[in-house]
Amino acid sequence: MKIPELEELYARYRSDLYRYCCFLTHDPVWAEDLLSETFLRVLRRLPTFRGEGSVKTWLFGIARNVWIEELRRRHPALSLDDPDAILERCLGQDNLPACTDARLALARVRELLEQAPPRARQVVELRAKGYSYTEIAEKLQISEGSARVLEHRTRQKLRDTLQKEGFTDE
Repeated sequence: MKIPELEELYARYRSDLYRYCCFLTHDPVWAEDLLSETFLRVLRRLPTFRGEGSVKTWLFGIARNVWIEELRRRHPALSLDDPDAILERCLGQDNLPACTDARLALARVRELLEQAPPRARQVVELRAKGYSYTEIAEKLQISEGSARVLEHRTRQKLRDTLQKEGFTDE
């Protein structure tokens, strides 16, 4: 397999990796820092890429490792086995009520997604993981337009239900 050029990787995966970093950090500034560090590591490791898996999986793995290393650096005593502790520690004690509300809303979103039609649920989950509409369409064997419509309708239904149930003020 031909080793891709860094510029090509950056152009193709920058936005997906940035969304993934935002998902991990919940902070756009920190996400930009992680994205930069990820591509610095990619630059150093590109010659060692063997092509055994997809390039995207390799890139997301590097981004995740950069995030974990940064968490360990920022919070040395933090156990990465407890996601709730990570969330509370990273958000700070002052934000605990908001954090609890967010967890309740997230749990409700998960319940609602379980009730959604399988294809709609898959599209939303894949988008949340950073996949492009083109990649989702290929993976689910649907058109790109269908992927966009399914995501929009599913998110709108989630938003409406959460609003009716008092989870959002919108």
